Amino acid sequence: MSAFSQHNFAGQKALIRVDFNVPLDKQTQAITDDTRMRAALPTIQKILADGGSVILMSHLGRPKEGPEAKYSLKHLIAHLSELLGGNTKVFFADDCIGEQAYLTASMLQPGEVLLLENLRFYKEEEKGNPEFAAKLSKLGDVYVNDAFGTAHRAHASTAIIADYFEAGKKMFGLLMEGEVIAAEKVLHQSEKPFTAIIGGAKVSDKILIIENLLERATDIIIGGGMAYTFMKARGGNIGSSLCEDDRIATATDLLAKATAKGVSIHLPEDSVIADKFAADANTKVTPSDAIPDGWMGLDIGPKAAGVFAEVIRKSKTILWNGPMGVFEMEKFQAGTKAIADAVAESTVNGAFSLVGGGDSVAAVNEFGYTDKVSYISTGGGAMLEYFEGKVLPGIAAIK
Repeated sequence: MSAFSQHNFAGQKALIRVDFNVPLDKQTQAITDDTRMRAALPTIQKILADGGSVILMSHLGRPKEGPEAKYSLKHLIAHLSELLGGNTKVFFADDCIGEQAYLTASMLQPGEVLLLENLRFYKEEEKGNPEFAAKLSKLGDVYVNDAFGTAHRAHASTAIIADYFEAGKKMFGLLMEGEVIAAEKVLHQSEKPFTAIIGGAKVSDKILIIENLLERATDIIIGGGMAYTFMKARGGNIGSSLCEDDRIATATDLLAKATAKGVSIHLPEDSVIADKFAADANTKVTPSDAIPDGWMGLDIGPKAAGVFAEVIRKSKTILWNGPMGVFEMEKFQAGTKAIADAVAESTVNGAFSLVGGGDSVAAVNEFGYTDKVSYISTGGGAMLEYFEGKVLPGIAAIK
């Protein structure tokens, strides 16, 4: 059992760093996607059930110069109360430190929740200021980090604050634990064949993850806009498809490294191409290395989808980060859907699948496969950095 599950929070005030950075409607300030809030519920509920009280701290958006009404966490109070079943008292402090916050925290009774105002209303949060972290630490008896989405940042509330709690009084929450276990399973205990599916627009965003995976994966599938930089590196014609010309040498180098290590890199042999970047564009299917001038690849083609699906079906471990095309437009979503189908099918047949990165998660949700993959990561940037082999400050602070 984990430290968190074993800990009895009865009579304790648990200060939890959550990731409540949820999207809000610009006009109404209503929450448009509460996934991150729901992800934190098991941790909150376990503490309340033990007879503890909960103090929640989070950031929201990117306020520039101190407090901004549109980034206030007070927009979340009603929905948080609803998610907790309506019977839990949820208090709000209009500051995350200071007199009112301390007073409300000190008066919290077992089973009650206090939500603090946006941490990023203070510049000290992102600077990892120790004095600010010390002030936050006074609010609780125990520190719980349940914000995997910010684990790659050495901010006051995600890493520095842990220094002010002794061992046994600082731990990961259930969400963070699940993320770390799933990521470590893929990176350090992967069963072979291990296929990494890497998509998205830019090679530059994914160089480090591909390099690190060359040490571990048996197969790497490359789709999305970044595939055309590799195609051009191989001497193909890619028309006006997305291409990072300054990364062609990098792509060539990665292909050579893969060959030397015996890792199969799979590029899409055909593409759905369009005469403009638009939902109503004219489209056709051509080989990915023979795209006519003035046309651009916006999705993998049916042959590529078939080949990729076959590789995925044979896999025992699957990591998926990034879509195969512009799946937000219906004409260019077949490739991403084919990948989602294959990942779900492989998982049903016993593979372990980890999906992470905003667009891949959105695709899995959109195609109704949320329950058909092994794990969906809530932290895009944090997951990427973990798979690049970097030490995440939020994890190191507690480990």
